[in-house]
Amino acid sequence: MKIVFNEATTLQNSTLKNDLDLCEKHGYDGIEIRLDKLKEFLASYTVDDLKQFFASHRLKPYAFNALEFITFRDEEGFGQIRRDLQFLCEIGQQIGCKTVIAVPTFDVGDYTKAEIKAETVRVLRELAELSEPYGVKIALEFCGYPNCSVNTFAQAYEIVKEVDSGQVGLVLDCFHFHAMNSRLEDLQAADPKDIFVFHMDDCEDLPVGALRDHHRVWPGDGAIDLDGILRTLQAIGYNEMASIELFRPEYWQWEAEETIQTGKAKMENVLRRYFEIERV
Repeated sequence: MKIVFNEATTLQNSTLKNDLDLCEKHGYDGIEIRLDKLKEFLASYTVDDLKQFFASHRLKPYAFNALEFITFRDEEGFGQIRRDLQFLCEIGQQIGCKTVIAVPTFDVGDYTKAEIKAETVRVLRELAELSEPYGVKIALEFCGYPNCSVNTFAQAYEIVKEVDSGQVGLVLDCFHFHAMNSRLEDLQAADPKDIFVFHMDDCEDLPVGALRDHHRVWPGDGAIDLDGILRTLQAIGYNEMASIELFRPEYWQWEAEETIQTGKAKMENVLRRYFEIERV
């Protein structure tokens, strides 16, 4: 199992350059690069600098995070989504980053589930058509909030199966899985090849529909049935990667190195019950 760092975990207390150096120092296998931190990095460095870093270090890029609110956009809004994807694909091709995460839109109004499915399938097919020549795949991340148009594992997986392309898969995030009561039975029926990214996190014990990003806590410190999720992933044969992704303001007040060190230790402590982790 690869151990990966998602830059949301140090959103306000670090930069991409700093995250790269610290993740390498503390033995991560991969990093999910945030689009905003990437643009900030490129104000002072070049894509070649990034390419050279990955070529000369153990740490590798795993995914770009994220294209946000991809569905039900007007022409101008979707044009920006396409431009951002083109930008990420061109960089991804150079540095070896093969996945872009895409987030569905919130607060879409009174669209039916069938209409949401049709729109999301259409958009994912269009994005995959753009990314395929670069060897880059699209990972749909459902969000466990009542106002997200795609908010359960089952709904997201139905969409991915309808797209019916090896170019499009899922992000499984423990927080989002728990937050709207996604079912382990649906995960048990999934093909592990359709899970492109696995986000690990935990959260406070709030009612269904009440959880938000700031309620996330370190894996093992909260109310999520991580054992159930990990046991199910083990049973279906998933053994690719796990990425620590938290948006907790409390942790952003820490020194970035402490955050990165703690995230790895907390994640590995839970993962070791079910998966072998390469020792650095």
